[in-house]
Amino acid sequence: MSLSLIVILFLLGFAGSFLSGLVGIGGAIINYPLLLYVPAALGVASYTAHEVSGITAVQVFFAALSGALALRKAKVIHYKLVAYMGVAILIGSFGGAYGGKFLSSAGVNTVYAILATLAVVMMFAPKTKTEDLPVDQVRINYGIAVASALLVGGTSGVVGAGGAFLLVPILLTVLKIPTRVTLATSLAITFLSSIGSTIGKVMAGDVLWGPATVLVVASVLAAPLGAKMSGKVPSMVLRTLLVLLIASTAGKVWFEIYTK
Repeated sequence: MSLSLIVILFLLGFAGSFLSGLVGIGGAIINYPLLLYVPAALGVASYTAHEVSGITAVQVFFAALSGALALRKAKVIHYKLVAYMGVAILIGSFGGAYGGKFLSSAGVNTVYAILATLAVVMMFAPKTKTEDLPVDQVRINYGIAVASALLVGGTSGVVGAGGAFLLVPILLTVLKIPTRVTLATSLAITFLSSIGSTIGKVMAGDVLWGPATVLVVASVLAAPLGAKMSGKVPSMVLRTLLVLLIASTAGKVWFEIYTK
């Protein structure tokens, strides 16, 4: 890799991972379109959808791990929910990640666009009324939680994502979990999901280890900073930022799909 490509990948990874830690997602929703479009636009590299999904899977693994570790002492992670949803999403993400090799690049991009659009729609659902509840008082339907995790893992694994961009709206609007508990818990679940996604993408031969390593270094530095900063930002601001991020990336990918 050239020095210019390394610098660009690092900057993209740092920015994407900081934002992912800030809003409680693993980073795929942000880094997938960045890697797909920015290096090509700058003329330093051109990656296929399969390669981007492989790089993203490895990056999400480390970004989610770093972000979750940064919040482990904040007492906002719902560990029982992590256990239930984590196992289900790990199984689903492995199947989706490996199965993605049988789709075309356009198919992978379409899966991403559909998932991102669903996430935006779900974020406009009525806000939970349990915003101020401490983590030990949150009541959860674990059957719905497990079923949701399997579905999210299977679909998001196709694009190398941990699924947090879908998990967050599900936790907020379906399971009615407070925003700060949701953001921290989603990172922990995403970490488990990314294990399955990474293994699946490695087995499928979609991982480019050079670019992935650069993004991992950026993620380890940036994700904890974003996670710590999230505690200083109002919940409504975090929620609005998440909607804007998902909506903008979904729109870009849909535009590319329909103009090619």
